[in-house]
Amino acid sequence: MPETSALPFTGAALDNLGVHLHDGVGTLRIWSRNASSVELVVFDATDLDWETAQAPLERRPGGVWEITTDLLQPGTRYALRVSGPHGPGNVFNPETLLLDPYARGLAQGDGYEEWRSVVITDGFDWGDVRKPRTPLDRTVIYEGHLKGLTKRHPDVTPALHGTYAGLAHPAMIEYYQRLGITAIELLPVHAFVTEPRLLERGLTNYWGYNTMSFFAPHTAYASEAARKGGPEAVIAEFKGMVKLLHEAGIEVILDVVYNHTNEEGIGGPRTSFRGIDNASYYRQQADGAYIDTTGVGNTVNTATDAAARLVLDSLRYWANEMQIDGFRFDLAAALGRNAQHEFDAEHPLLVAIREDEALQGVKIIAEPWDVGLGGWQTGNFGPGWSEWNDRYRDRVRNFWLSDIDYARRASAPVGVGGFANRLSGSSNTYSDERGPLASVNFVTAHDGFTLNDLVSYDVKHNEANGENNHDGADMNRSFNHGVEGPTDDPAIDAARRKAMRNLLGTLLLSAGIPMLTAGDEFGRTQRGNNNAYCQDSPLTWLNWDHEPWQKDLQEHVSLLTRLRAENSALRPSRYARLGEHVPEASVMDWFDQNGDTMEVEQWNDPRNRTLQYVSASVPENGGANRILLIVHGTEAPIDVRLPESVEGASGFARLWSSADERPTADDTVYEPGAVLPISGTSMHLFRVIDDTH
Repeated sequence: MPETSALPFTGAALDNLGVHLHDGVGTLRIWSRNASSVELVVFDATDLDWETAQAPLERRPGGVWEITTDLLQPGTRYALRVSGPHGPGNVFNPETLLLDPYARGLAQGDGYEEWRSVVITDGFDWGDVRKPRTPLDRTVIYEGHLKGLTKRHPDVTPALHGTYAGLAHPAMIEYYQRLGITAIELLPVHAFVTEPRLLERGLTNYWGYNTMSFFAPHTAYASEAARKGGPEAVIAEFKGMVKLLHEAGIEVILDVVYNHTNEEGIGGPRTSFRGIDNASYYRQQADGAYIDTTGVGNTVNTATDAAARLVLDSLRYWANEMQIDGFRFDLAAALGRNAQHEFDAEHPLLVAIREDEALQGVKIIAEPWDVGLGGWQTGNFGPGWSEWNDRYRDRVRNFWLSDIDYARRASAPVGVGGFANRLSGSSNTYSDERGPLASVNFVTAHDGFTLNDLVSYDVKHNEANGENNHDGADMNRSFNHGVEGPTDDPAIDAARRKAMRNLLGTLLLSAGIPMLTAGDEFGRTQRGNNNAYCQDSPLTWLNWDHEPWQKDLQEHVSLLTRLRAENSALRPSRYARLGEHVPEASVMDWFDQNGDTMEVEQWNDPRNRTLQYVSASVPENGGANRILLIVHGTEAPIDVRLPESVEGASGFARLWSSADERPTADDTVYEPGAVLPISGTSMHLFRVIDDTH
């Protein structure tokens, strides 16, 4: 494995790209291997069409162009003009005004492409506030959209609705803490723009996966006061948000899109990379045709030193200057493709991300796929990486939804074996070296059905997107429970609510890192739209006016996160190994409905959809902890006998049940061997009472 310091793109040749202020002047460094000339263009502070000065950059070794000038001062608006040869892959046009890829601030004029880079001075008073550095085993991620989280919140100051400042409003912080999440994962907040095709349909890119700058925060998410104050005020508001969240013990994880840019395919917008050095920054065939492994027209070529360094420098900036705690890498497989465009788990950039000194302690999470050949890489990222576990998502949905749907017409197609593997940390997907914390478990995400829609719709309803319902996934593993969409049938509504509790219970009681999608804790709906990327409206903004059942569901989530925090047996960091003492693992013993040890043939028997397991923590320090979980995966009720062979157990104290419409304070203790009536499709959690203490 290469040392980070030995990687070519981490050397001094590519240091200090962008603008750096010193001694009353600024030095601008731009990388372009193929350019023949690069010119700095300076603009009036208010009229972004008014060029006030121009100055040429000088070529330096290694493809770097440089200028030191007093034209570059704090707040200077500037752009680049780049000339170069014609030929395959090169699309230079000296008439186009281009953004500095390292610009930390942006100013927008009147036109769609009228953007200017802005010189920014760093600095912020963080006081004594430090990053929470929550251990991975205690991490509970809350994935949400920065605007959508607070746009309709009645207790957030109206001027702060949908803003960085609004996200850290005291009402929101109190909510996060009550819910029990430890980290907020924000959909993209790097500066992005809406695709022209959406603008033509009167829609916008709501999710933000169309990045224009890897360093500047998205201006539209700042309050009006900050926007009027300019880019530095926007950055200050962002940092203020992070500071307040850290003060409350909440980490901030950013969903980052380094795999492609807003420039789309050839013929798309020309804002930066395409005009600076198209042949080097994007993956291409020999004839200049783009190799698109992202599905949006272009793929950033991280096999080149300059592109890999750009990603690394951006991460360093956000992790240190902006104090971000972690990153979720969109289509991360694209970042790990080598010069032959094949995925390499030891790609120099992936190695650098996990080993770079400036990124130590930062959480790194891969979306472990892209749409190119060999793009599905779940389980294949190296140590130090966690991954979105789509296999967990699919199996859990199948067990509680599509299997139940199938069983109504025939019988359940599979037993509990696959589900049990996901529940216990997906050891068939991740190596012993990586362990269960390599798995970011999720049932839903921003992309797809909400939890409520997952139990209410059999098919997608994306007509509002203007693509004739052709967009979005067709394979959802959902189950409407008998009626498509809203219903007045109380039995169907009750079944849907229990299904949501089962899905949430599975998520928050599984080994691994749970990720909860914002609004699922109270059953929000997008009316069957499973691809709401272009819906910036009340459809996607969280509604904080809740019915009683929604409040009950939220209380279930709060209880489950608390139980997860209190019971170390639910949070193993390592896989147990038979006959070995493995610290920070959880030893799991599996039982059937009769309280007997599970036999091999029972795991895959579709007639067996009931299991019990006892999980015992193996702490390096502190006392051991044991829990018992019962899972029943058919709609018919059943009697379950609690195991009698659990060493040292004198009883089982009831902690939680998905069968309850609202969480109860019932702490009934059951003796080993007691027979419990278990309702259809339900989960039941107990603490094992140890008679040795």
